[in-house]
Amino acid sequence: MSFDFDATVVGAGAVGLACGRALAKRGLTVLVLEKEGHIGQGVSSRNSEVIHGGLYYPIGTLKARFCVEGRRALYAYLDGHKIDYRKCGKLVVATEEAEVERIEAIFQQATANGVEGLQHLTGAQARALEPGLNAHAAILSPESGLFASHDYMLALVGEIEDAGGSVVVNTPFERAEALPDGGFAITAGGEAGATLTTRLLVTAPGLQAQGVAARIDGFPADRIPEGHFGKGVYFRLTGKAPFERLIYPPPIPGALGTHYRKDLGGQAVFGPDLVYVETEDYSVDPAKADEFAHYIRRFWPGLAEGALTPDYAGIRPKLHGPGEPQPDFQLRGRDDHGLEGLVALFGIESPGLTSSLAIGEAVADMLHA
Repeated sequence: MSFDFDATVVGAGAVGLACGRALAKRGLTVLVLEKEGHIGQGVSSRNSEVIHGGLYYPIGTLKARFCVEGRRALYAYLDGHKIDYRKCGKLVVATEEAEVERIEAIFQQATANGVEGLQHLTGAQARALEPGLNAHAAILSPESGLFASHDYMLALVGEIEDAGGSVVVNTPFERAEALPDGGFAITAGGEAGATLTTRLLVTAPGLQAQGVAARIDGFPADRIPEGHFGKGVYFRLTGKAPFERLIYPPPIPGALGTHYRKDLGGQAVFGPDLVYVETEDYSVDPAKADEFAHYIRRFWPGLAEGALTPDYAGIRPKLHGPGEPQPDFQLRGRDDHGLEGLVALFGIESPGLTSSLAIGEAVADMLHA
C-alpha cells in the first residue's frame, strides 16, 4: 500500500527533530508532529544547553555511547551550520579531601568511555585556571561546552524540510493503530484532527512518552516504563560571571547536581537542583536562593549575599523515583513491544541534547531505514 509519509515522528524537541533528520537523510518522506505552538518548547528549551563530554555514564550504556558519539557529531554539525557555541571546558571539582575519591572514579569511567583530553588538576592548578574557585582537586574536561540549542533545532527543521519533509506545530498526537498490512494510521490535531498513514513511527515526546505510548493500539501496557517528573530550577547571578569554564561539583543521587555556567550571553547561571513533582509546574520559588547560595559557596566562597535571582525551571522525564538507581535511555523497538516499524523513546533526559544526533542515527538503524 502507499502511505502518506514514510516516517512520522511525535515530538519536535531536539531528539525528535534529530530522528526526523536521520530518517530524511536516508531518503524518506518525514512528518514531525508537535503539540506546542513552536518547536523545542518542552525539555529541549528548559535545560543548561551544555555539551557534555561523556564523563558520568556507566561503561557500555547507551548514555555513555550516545553522549560521546553525539558530542563529536554535534561540534561538527555546529561548525557546518555556523551555529554559536563555546567549547569552554568543564572542571569537576572536589571541594574537600572526602570528594577526591568520587571525582577519581569519574575520571576512570570517563577514560573508559573514550572521553578525550581529560586531565587531573591539583587544587592550585584549578585555581590558576579559575581564581576564586574552592578546589581541593579537579578534573578538566576540555571537550565540554555550551551551544545555542534553539538555533540547532532550527537547523534540524531546515534539513527535514529541505528533504521534502514537514514539521507541523499545534498538532497533538491523539492515537495510532497498526494497519493489517503494516504501517500505522495516526490521528492528530485535536478536535479538528486528521488521520494519516505512515510506514514507520517514532515517539520522542519527552515528558509525554508514557501517555503517547499508551495511545498506540496494541502497545503492551507492561512495556511502558513508569515515568517521573524531575524538576530543577535555575538562578541567575546579578553581576559579573566569576568563571569561564563550566564548574561541576560531584554528582548527586539521580542527577549531576547544581552546577555553574557562563551562558553564551556572558551571564552566570546556577542549577538545576532536583525535586520530584507530580505536575508540570515551572515556577521558581525565590526562597530557594538561600539553599542554592549555601551549595554554591562550597565551590565559590565569594558569592555575595542577595546576588541570586530566580531564572527558570525545567522538568526531566525520569524513569526512576527518589532513591532509585538511574536507568539508561530506553529505545524500544519491535523486539520489546511487538509492533513492527515502531521505535518508542523513554527517559531521554540528560545527556539527551548532547546525544541527539547519535540517538537519531540509532533510531533510523533500528527501523532499517
